[in-house]
Order: sequence, then C-alpha cells, then structure tokens
Amino acid sequence: MKRSDVELIEENTPSKLQRISRKGLDRIQFPISMLMVTLVGKASLNHLELTTPLLNIATPLLLSLAGIRIAIYMLRKGFSPGPLVKAWENIIATGIWLLVALHLLGWLPGVVSALDSFAFNLGTSRISILLVMKLIITVGFFWILALWLSNMIEQRLHNSDHISSSSRVALAKFSKFLLLAIAILVAMDASGIDLTALTVFGGAVGVGIGFGLQKITSNFISGFILLFDRSIKPGDVITVRDKFGWVQELRARYVVVRDRDGVETLIPNENLVTSEVINWSYTDPNIRMKIRVQISYNDDPEEAMALMLQCAKASARVQDDPEPLTRLMEFGDNGIALELRIWILDPENGLGGVRSEVNLAIWRAFKKAGITIPYPQRDIHIKSGNFPNSTIN
Repeated sequence: MKRSDVELIEENTPSKLQRISRKGLDRIQFPISMLMVTLVGKASLNHLELTTPLLNIATPLLLSLAGIRIAIYMLRKGFSPGPLVKAWENIIATGIWLLVALHLLGWLPGVVSALDSFAFNLGTSRISILLVMKLIITVGFFWILALWLSNMIEQRLHNSDHISSSSRVALAKFSKFLLLAIAILVAMDASGIDLTALTVFGGAVGVGIGFGLQKITSNFISGFILLFDRSIKPGDVITVRDKFGWVQELRARYVVVRDRDGVETLIPNENLVTSEVINWSYTDPNIRMKIRVQISYNDDPEEAMALMLQCAKASARVQDDPEPLTRLMEFGDNGIALELRIWILDPENGLGGVRSEVNLAIWRAFKKAGITIPYPQRDIHIKSGNFPNSTIN
C-alpha cells in the first residue's frame, strides 16, 4: 500500500472521541425521533376525536428518556470520565424517572405543594425547600451547559492553526469562566432569586478574598498573566529552582511540569510570576553547554584540547554552527582545567545524555593518548623529628 493511501485512510478513520460522540448523538436521536412520531400520532388521533391513553403515557416517558440521554451526553462532553461523572449520571436518571413516576401516578402536584410549604423568611425573601431544589437543578443544568459549550470552544481553538498555543489556552479559559459566571446568574434569575442580593454576597466574597482566599486569588490572576504575556507556554522547557521539565498544562491555579523521570510537579502560578524562572525555549532553543576536564601538569594541554574538540562530535545533538570551542581556564591545585563549549538545539530532550556521551568519548581519547586525569593528592615531606618504629612501619 502506498504512503498516500495510508495517510488517506488515517485521515478518514474516526478517532475514539469522534466515535463516542457519534454514539452519544445516536442515542439522543432515537428518543427524540420517537417522541416526534408519538406527538404526530397523538395529534392525528385527537383530530379524529379518538382517545390516546397509551400515547399519553408514552409521551412523558420518551421526553424523560431524551432528557436523560441529553444530560448524560453533555456530562461526558463537559467532564473527564470518572466515578463522579458516573454518580451524577445515576442521580440525574433516578431524579427524572422519579418525577415521571409521580406525574403518571398523579402525585406530583401534592409533592410540589408539600415541598413549597416547608419555608422560612430571610429578610424580604421566602426560601422554601422547593426553591432550593429548583436552584440546584437550574444551576446544575446551566453549569453543565456552560461546560459543554466551553469544551466545544476549546476544541475549535485547539484545531486552529492561526492562534498560538498560549492564546488558545487563554481564550479557552476566559470563555470557560465567562460562560460559568453567566450560567450561575441565569440559573439564579430563573429560580426567582433577587439578583440585588448579590451585592451583599459580593461584599462577603471581598472580605473572604482579603483574608483566607488571597493566595487562591493570586494564583488565579497569575495564571491569566502567564497566558497573556506568553512567558510560559505548553511545551516550554523550564527550570524553577531545582525543578527541570516540560510544561504539560496551564491550569487556573497551577502549572503542570513533567520531568524526564515522568514525575509531574504542580507549581503554583504565583511562583512563576514572582520568582526567577529559566525558560530554555523562550525565544531561541539553542543553548551552550560547558564540559570541564582537568589534566595533569605532565601532559600537553594543546593536545588535550584538540582531542576534546574531536570528542564533541560524539553526540549527534551537538551543533556545527556555532562550532565547538575549547579553553584553558586555570591552573588548579591538582591539574590544568580545560573547558569544552558546545551548542545543542533541543534542550527539551535533556542535557545529561549529551554530557555523558561527550565525557565518555573524552575519557576514551585521553586513555588512548596517555593523558592523565588527576585526582586530589597530597605529598607529605618530613623534615625532622623522632617517630616510633611502629609508626614508620
């Protein structure tokens, strides 16, 4: 099979996420289409003045089934799979079927009035169990809807090649928080809650931010600063204090950094804004490495420096431009200090591998040429004094 044919098959093969989305849409289409058929049949029979007891029962059942599947579809699109999502799916399904059962039995009006009777007054507002339940349901519905919409926006931004990675993350997070804020306000208004009461709530939130939520707010704002100034982006190689790794993800409160051992460190956004950060790939991925070696005073430093230049090619990651250089740095206590300076283009692949390959090549070349790598030693000269024979022996 030709390469072009393979690429064409891969492009036309749906991904796992696409297959799951299509399966979810198919599950939604069935109850909706059956509901439409039922409503058309019910209208036709009513026009002929015929009774429709079975269709009267089927209509709320199909409507509930469609609502459950739509809610589950939006849950799975808005949240990552897990036991919490599964639990919410069961709660939603149980709650909707319970409402349908109460409706079919004719008990729903009595249950609603009973829930509304348990109430208390808070200032000029009357708060009942029914109002609280309506608030929870509406907030949950609009919250899931907002997450679903933000997920769709994030996918569109992710597939866009005209926007930088940091801008995609910034726009996705901004749209997510904006949609969630709108969802809460719309849900509270739909539940009949006076939005002017939010002024008191806003004051309480301000006091909370001033005391206990200061760090959380600082990390949240620092996250947007990192996104909009593009100082740190997903895929960058950074060093924060003693942590070296790749930026995997920018979150609202922290940045996920993964090192070469596969360990993921969650660094608060505030630390990246207020402390010193080394970004190895900020503007230019080229970095210079320095490898220092000592030789004995009995060896020729020029010969050793020439061998070190040859050993710089031991790693394929070492660049020819700028070319490697060697320098005689100092005359130390134990030997002559030489330094090899090389440039690499891919610091994201680590520095230890290049250093190890070059050091091993230098050791082999020095051993073959008879050049000695000294180690700390001391010569003791005894000028005078009497020592016991046991000490001398």
